[in-house]
Amino acid sequence: MYAQGDPARPTVLLVHGYPDTHRVWDDVAAELAADHHVVRYDVRGAGASSAPRERAAYRLPHLADDLFAVADAVSPDRPVHVLAHDWGSIQSWEAVTRPGAERRVASYTTLSGPCLDHVGHWTRHRLARPTPRHLAQLLAQAAHSWYIYAFHLPLLAPAVWRLGLAARWRSVLHRVEGVPPRAGHPQSTLRDDAVRGIALYRANMLPRVTRPGYRPTQVPVQLVTLTRDHYVSPALAEGLEQWAPRLVRRSLDATHWSALLADGATVAALTRRFAADAGSPTRSSAPNGPSGPSGPTPP
Repeated sequence: MYAQGDPARPTVLLVHGYPDTHRVWDDVAAELAADHHVVRYDVRGAGASSAPRERAAYRLPHLADDLFAVADAVSPDRPVHVLAHDWGSIQSWEAVTRPGAERRVASYTTLSGPCLDHVGHWTRHRLARPTPRHLAQLLAQAAHSWYIYAFHLPLLAPAVWRLGLAARWRSVLHRVEGVPPRAGHPQSTLRDDAVRGIALYRANMLPRVTRPGYRPTQVPVQLVTLTRDHYVSPALAEGLEQWAPRLVRRSLDATHWSALLADGATVAALTRRFAADAGSPTRSSAPNGPSGPSGPTPP
């Protein structure tokens, strides 16, 4: 774990995505540490964390357990605020949709990573009602998600990372994502992190999207939509209020990675404001949304 700021301040837990490590949060963490206790960690399989060999070890329940273990270690007496990106967001959704999560998570700000169960219901609803608009949304997201299909092909994705993509990743971030070259990015462990992280996709995508559960949350959620995201379309968040009734929507003119590596100060400001609002008496007393064994009706 990597901590900054005063431990007496509210804790913000930063959860990175694929194929990153905690270093992707450098700018955001530096901003938030001025008035928060900021904690980052490398998720399993990445950076300095352990790297289980079994694919099952990368399933979402284990990743959510990791998040709560870190929260308990760094803030045992107070709930934490969570800020997550990409696969960090996907696993954080798994955590905040657990029953009682609102007792350990004070607020959740998510960028570029939906709950896979929500995606499954979103997809089912559009297939069941194939209007032109719904079909266009499905096709658009399928185009955004092209790489996910490639990650399920045996041998291909690991070979691509090992044989050249890792060496060219800095250039990809610059040309495609608009991220200026900078020290420490990408991390020196990128190739191994990327190869191991493929297990995240193979262990979780198909089981959750094809057999989704009902996962509402009472945690206040701030969804930050990145308007130039090449991988997650804005339509994927339609109807999210059904699952997260305490939802606030924001948008940021940024790409998938420039949001953190070029606009980190803006992301920090959005998180700071939402965390403060979530902790206010007015916000805390907001009525609960739909919950229960049957869950909300899919959008």
